[in-house]
Amino acid sequence: MSFNFGDMIEAVERATPPTRVALAHGAQVVDWAGLTRRSNNLARALVKRGLRPGDRFAFYAHNSADYLTALVACWKARGTHVNVNYRYVADELAYILDDSDATVLVYGAALRDCVAQVREGASGVRTFVEIGDAADVPDWAVAFDALAGAGDGTALGHARSPQDQFFIYTGGTTGMPKGVAWAHEDLNRIALGVLEAQGLPVPGDVAGWAAMAAAAGEEYPRVVCGPPLMHGTGLLTSYGALLGGGMVATLPGRHFEAAELLDAVDRWRANRIVVVGDAFARPILDALDEQPGRWDVSSVRLVISSGVMWSQAVKDGLIRHMPEATCQDNFSSSEAIGMGTSLTTRDGTVETARFVIGGRCRVLDDEDRDVVPGSGVTGKVVLGPPTPLGYHKDAEKSARTFRTIDGVRYTVSGDFATVNADGSIVLLGRGSACINSAGEKIFPEEVEEALKLCPAVDDALVFGVPDPKWGQAVVAVVQAGTGFDEAAVRAELRAHLAGYKQPKVMVATARSLRAPNGKADYAAAKALAGVG
Repeated sequence: MSFNFGDMIEAVERATPPTRVALAHGAQVVDWAGLTRRSNNLARALVKRGLRPGDRFAFYAHNSADYLTALVACWKARGTHVNVNYRYVADELAYILDDSDATVLVYGAALRDCVAQVREGASGVRTFVEIGDAADVPDWAVAFDALAGAGDGTALGHARSPQDQFFIYTGGTTGMPKGVAWAHEDLNRIALGVLEAQGLPVPGDVAGWAAMAAAAGEEYPRVVCGPPLMHGTGLLTSYGALLGGGMVATLPGRHFEAAELLDAVDRWRANRIVVVGDAFARPILDALDEQPGRWDVSSVRLVISSGVMWSQAVKDGLIRHMPEATCQDNFSSSEAIGMGTSLTTRDGTVETARFVIGGRCRVLDDEDRDVVPGSGVTGKVVLGPPTPLGYHKDAEKSARTFRTIDGVRYTVSGDFATVNADGSIVLLGRGSACINSAGEKIFPEEVEEALKLCPAVDDALVFGVPDPKWGQAVVAVVQAGTGFDEAAVRAELRAHLAGYKQPKVMVATARSLRAPNGKADYAAAKALAGVG
């Protein structure tokens, strides 16, 4: 099978009603005819400006319909997508542009000052494209609308390769961000494996994929995406919806607001919502509890999360309001997509962090042997093919993360887990963040999840700090909810965790502990705790 995202989206465009809404961002609404025309124009304009197959195509912008239009154009022109966190300042932006070898930068007008600081040093970038007011673009850039709006909108007619690449830059836990390089075909093999596991038809070629999208009829994907598109969860689910001939609604606000998401669900009769764990899902649940009947969410069939733990109590609460929905908690990372899935419906629930692993996933002990189910042994989680090509320009890290075991190339995710007797796994957390207290290993995520079971705790981050007695001491920074009382929280915590896992220090704050993409902001938490 030979799949390329550019070929796939062109086939889906031909099979999708042109007047169907494809992209919505507040007042900006783009139908499939408009998406096709504008993305073709943009792709052709960038090729004329020197974009060659494989050239890096960087994105430094907040969510918008134009962001996704540019993504489609990137695939069509055979560019290699590079995500850049819009919170990055000049030095960080300059690093990503240099490390990725970017030749095109699409950026938001709100971030122009930062781009201006680095553009002279970013010698590899030949074209700067600004999303915003076309009448207010600096002379060193070109307006997005000027490129997307000019031309006849016809397809490029490119011959593309299934080995065209897609980068996901990930910060990880230490060091500078690294670009995880995937081949289009390998990402599609993962998607096809999901279809097969669900008992659905598996298309054998691009035409078959388009036919499957067309066969969805009025049940086509209608997605409201809460997290930023520069985050893998938002990006991959959004593009997946477009490959299904569907629509994607993004939120105009610069900071997540549950009411804004629920307004979009109601307006577009969305059948899918994308969140990032409790940081997004808990405010949605709170809004639904506080204002029952304000929003019609009966159309929702799937709530998808990935990248962080998502507590069971919040999943159960969402199901109360959306009884026909499934909460799909994906155990994945940029390097290891598709390690496992945890599903919650009104007919059944599972404990937090318990996942059913797919056939590609194994849990291995220190000798690279499979952990015996029910043994209680903690092992490392590894994921078999399809795997990334490696980290861009980092052979040493690639060799550590992508290892051959029993003759098969695996991604060693850095996650640790135990295996239940039924074969499901309980995720403990990342070994790099493991706290060693008096010889005992403590995974921060386990303590965080126990804290979030306390009603007065909205969120929690846990880390270790040097301690002369214990080696490392457990510190918890909690986002305090209504009625927070540290003594009561500690009393409840003792019912869930062994004594050695209890936080030695607990700091309460009203501040959010998450970045806009829902990921934990450990630097901010450590600053609040005074440990820097």
